[in-house]
Amino acid sequence: MNSIKRCGAIIAMALVAGTAVAQELETDEQKLGYIIGMDIGSALRTEGTEVDIESLLSALRTTYNGETPALTTEQAQEIRDSYIAKRRALAEAEASAAKEKNRLEGEAFLARNATAEGVMTTESGLQYKVTEMGAGARPAAEDTVEVHYRGKLLDGTEFDSSYSRNQTATFQLNRVIAGWTEGLQLMPVGSKFEFYIKPELAYGESGGGSIPPNATLVFEVELISIQ
Repeated sequence: MNSIKRCGAIIAMALVAGTAVAQELETDEQKLGYIIGMDIGSALRTEGTEVDIESLLSALRTTYNGETPALTTEQAQEIRDSYIAKRRALAEAEASAAKEKNRLEGEAFLARNATAEGVMTTESGLQYKVTEMGAGARPAAEDTVEVHYRGKLLDGTEFDSSYSRNQTATFQLNRVIAGWTEGLQLMPVGSKFEFYIKPELAYGESGGGSIPPNATLVFEVELISIQ
């Protein structure tokens, strides 16, 4: 919808130079007209909008010259609303398909991973593996902890890392995703665990930031201290 409004604003300014696109760009008006055309084409291409270019140019000339367009305002609005509804339905269908794909991939991964050497599964479905067992105290859910961590998607894409920032993270344990709240309570200070967290214990169907909906997440976590 925003792309249509944006293109509409650009189109309203267009054809300053008449048919300058087909000519050599000599005058400022011709150059400006061409630039505006570039903006329109780029916006439509970026949004994946398929249009008939000749119809677009015809409408530009007609409206710029103050002539009567081929469509009434009501007809144009009806077509615009129909287009927006189709785009919205397509986007929703694609989002739904992506959610289902992520869910199925996550379930398949966790089913395989559950039998991997060293992997434990809790009653909630949280999976973890101890890579280094510390000797310190274990935190409670109300505690504030200091950690180093790295988060990845199943395809290996890293979406967050305190290691990359060269700075540990500090937070209250009961104010993070459920998988972390549960998992870090299993860790003595000084430990390094790897967690495999299903969507229900992570960001669910909504996802968040660079985390897709229904994503199963893999975290490497080092518990440095309880504060």
